Amino acid sequence: MYLKQEMDQLNPQQRTAVQHVNGRLLILAGAGSGKTKVLTLRMAYLIEELGVSPQTILGLTFTNKAAAEMRHRLRGFVSESICSQVTLCTFHSFCMQVLRRDIDRLGYTKQFTLYDEQDVQRLIKAIARDILQHEGSLPSLEPTLALIRRANHQGLTPNEIAGAVSTWHDEFAQTVYIRLQAAMRAHNALDFDNLLGLTAELLEQCPDLLHYYQERFRYVMIDEYQDTNPIQYRLASLLTAKYSNLCVVGDDDQSIYGWRGAQIKNILCFDNAVKIKLEQNYRSTNTILKAANAVIKNNQQRHLKVLWSERGEGEPIGVIVSPNESEEAAAVVAHLVHLKERLKLRWNDIAILYRSNALSRQFELALMKHAWRQGDQWLQGIPYEIFGGLEFYERREVKDLCAYLRVLVNPSDEEALLRIVNQPRRGIGEEALDKLTTYNRQHHIPLLEVLMRRAAGDALFEHLDISNKALSGMQDFIAILEESKSRFVKGKLAEALQWLIPRIDYQRAIKEEVKSDQMRLFKEENIQEFVNALADFDQQENQQDSTRGSLADFVSQITLNQHRQQMSQKRIQNDRVHLMTFHSAKGLEFPVCFLIGLEDHIIPHEKSLKETGLEEERRLMYVGMTRAQQNLVLSMAKQRKRMGKDEGSRPSRFLHEIPKELLQPVHPRV
Repeated sequence: MYLKQEMDQLNPQQRTAVQHVNGRLLILAGAGSGKTKVLTLRMAYLIEELGVSPQTILGLTFTNKAAAEMRHRLRGFVSESICSQVTLCTFHSFCMQVLRRDIDRLGYTKQFTLYDEQDVQRLIKAIARDILQHEGSLPSLEPTLALIRRANHQGLTPNEIAGAVSTWHDEFAQTVYIRLQAAMRAHNALDFDNLLGLTAELLEQCPDLLHYYQERFRYVMIDEYQDTNPIQYRLASLLTAKYSNLCVVGDDDQSIYGWRGAQIKNILCFDNAVKIKLEQNYRSTNTILKAANAVIKNNQQRHLKVLWSERGEGEPIGVIVSPNESEEAAAVVAHLVHLKERLKLRWNDIAILYRSNALSRQFELALMKHAWRQGDQWLQGIPYEIFGGLEFYERREVKDLCAYLRVLVNPSDEEALLRIVNQPRRGIGEEALDKLTTYNRQHHIPLLEVLMRRAAGDALFEHLDISNKALSGMQDFIAILEESKSRFVKGKLAEALQWLIPRIDYQRAIKEEVKSDQMRLFKEENIQEFVNALADFDQQENQQDSTRGSLADFVSQITLNQHRQQMSQKRIQNDRVHLMTFHSAKGLEFPVCFLIGLEDHIIPHEKSLKETGLEEERRLMYVGMTRAQQNLVLSMAKQRKRMGKDEGSRPSRFLHEIPKELLQPVHPRV
């Protein structure tokens, strides 16, 4: 009944998209056009109206937040037991499931570790140092890293790497890439990019597995299709080659991730498909949409769409022009307070968006200084929160404990091993580590094995001259690992971690690292929160099925979550003004948005113009504009410091693309 009521509320285009279930379907969903509702209703329609088995439906997204939102909505249309049978997850989570099941066919073990970007960079530096036989500081490896990232995103082999630096550098990058792949295999480790690439390789090399997944997932739906890279495109093609039931949803006008491998051509050239446009916007006023339409229509690479709304015309778009960046910040904050009072808003309803994180500092200062009235009181400082600070799993103490768990899961994980072997300090200094790692590299024996055999007094390793203090520390470290293995296998994971923390005396490491009692408390709270995360995992796994979740599953889940930037529910509920980049704001909406720093060297960004082009910069401006629901204010400074010197600024060329009749100058009382 509820499903029928929801279907009756759909507009004609949305209803057509829900009911078209066979073959290839492209849903061009403009900003705020209800794409999540359409996707979840389409799944429910397949199950409830057409009798399709929920186990044959696969929904792929780019963030856990999007997957969770879709599952939450689907529960409103089907029972919990049916909803749990639908596979709804990110690309990375899906590939993790596939590889955990069958990666041994590619020469890895199923207990592989997932390396984050920092782990991979450290490994590349070690490889580069070895290739160059260089002991001092290395030259910048950013060009090499960029080529390897591009190769991973596009599924290129080392021989297909080609850059614009030099022939020597291309050959060097090829060698690093080959050595990196070998090292990752030796460490039994994957990173986020080859998590996808290896899944595609597995399906291509094993026809029986490909057949299994094609039969299992007869209906595949992909959200945010404009953000897919060549590997994700390849995976979608493999999975749907037999039945061709592929529904992709996205907006080419919001394709803003070219710098990390997304290819807009995937959505522009989605051939042999029915195309449905969702152009009715349920978020913004028509004035905001007219301005956004006027900007984005100047792009050549796009499907023609014109957004419109039934929310009325709304107020004109405000424009603030200030003499310099500090006065811009003061003017924006003054007008922000004025709008809050006039429209009876909460701080939480207001967002300040910018092209670059570097622009936030002046606005932080202005928010902290500003006095405002609350009832009969005058208060100093407006509460705010910056989205994009140091995430929980990036904090040092949490990464240290994660590294212990990674080594327990995968003894070949040398990046994690090197992080914890002397953390907290146990006397294994740089000299001892240098001897151990040198022997490890020269003889291709796993580092942990070298460490264990030297600690045990193996005659073959006695020539490694290790001090008694370091030897004692190594023996203690091995004893910790051995007992930890038993505890994490037999007992609850959270209880095992609670045993491990005092066993390694991590509180001592905190005391040695920081002197402030407040900072020590902060770090101890982080550790306790990490224990809580394991306890939650224990509980969730026990609720989902009878088999207990393994430590390997938890470690994989951590790294996947760490990979994605997303705003937690706690942050959204805080009554604070939000400060964030245009990129971070994608997928969010706010009653009032201020777009600041709208100058030609900032947006379009002069560096990005060379890398991803003017059209992606214009799409970024479009994304920022379409976050606003009621009021949009655009701001710039005539002069801004660059490299410490005041320089004149020109208005962003995108401002000139907005019809003047939609704009209204704003002169806040600062």
